[in-house]
Amino acid sequence: MMACSEPQNSGRSILVNAGGLRKPRILLAACGSVAAIKFANLCHCFSEWADVKGVATRASLHFIDRRAIPRNVILYTDEDECHFWKRIGDRVLHTELGRWADIMVIAPLSANTLGKIAGGLCDNLLTCIVRAWDYNKPFFIAPAMNTSMWNNSFTERHLMAVDELGINLIPPVSNTSACGNGAMAETSTIFATIRLLFEKKAQQGVSHGNR
Repeated sequence: MMACSEPQNSGRSILVNAGGLRKPRILLAACGSVAAIKFANLCHCFSEWADVKGVATRASLHFIDRRAIPRNVILYTDEDECHFWKRIGDRVLHTELGRWADIMVIAPLSANTLGKIAGGLCDNLLTCIVRAWDYNKPFFIAPAMNTSMWNNSFTERHLMAVDELGINLIPPVSNTSACGNGAMAETSTIFATIRLLFEKKAQQGVSHGNR
């Protein structure tokens, strides 16, 4: 397993709510990209700091090793959306997951799902969660696609659209694989970026509350 980078200024990671103290709740999702082989490692990184639930698109399951995912992380798929709802009045999974989470992270985010989000499409569990998301809460994407896709003008337009929603981009990096300059950021970078930003905002909230 790859090591997770610990933010230097992090202390005990908690949220303050009406019921007292609790860990942050992370909804971690994966799309159909070869970078999804790193999804289990991301789950391990985040589950050491937060309560984690996972969401996987059908295409991502080709790359994800479910056996490597921590036992305390439930992985939801499109089929669970159907099983969750039985009759009128039942809870809807995509809204329940959105309400549960404090932070949403899509890593990797494929070019296809980026286009769906930018266009407001919601034809699977993941994109339904995105469509119903409360954008006052942090949302991060870590794209992964080949060089041609990343450099395509559609990608620039789609990134501008999701930026307007308030979604935070963790840019891809260059490597020697087929992805080229569209390779997903390192898992340690994704984890450290989100944790530092979230804890900074949480600390600011506590400081304002003490005034």
